[in-house]
Amino acid sequence: MYKLVFFVPESHLQQVKDAVFATGAGRIGNYEACCFQLKGVGQFRPLAGSQPFIGDEGRLQQVEEWRVELVAADAVIADAVTALKQAHPYDEVAYEVWPLASF
Repeated sequence: MYKLVFFVPESHLQQVKDAVFATGAGRIGNYEACCFQLKGVGQFRPLAGSQPFIGDEGRLQQVEEWRVELVAADAVIADAVTALKQAHPYDEVAYEVWPLASF
């Protein structure tokens, strides 16, 4: 199992979650579409050559985003990350994948 964490603006929150859940990620036992989400503020400065969805090249930008955490089985984690990248509006998606231990 893996834990997938990603950050997304509210405008695309449900769209991105739906794409990731469609791969089979977010399943725990007899439940699907399971996740935890928390609102916060992300910060970045688009550099030359970037194509920012929000903000302008060279200017520091702060934006409200959602942190979404969910689990994904070994068999679906690669597809979940691919779906995340395809559905997300940013040209550089901030995400983390952590292996989980079983006890």
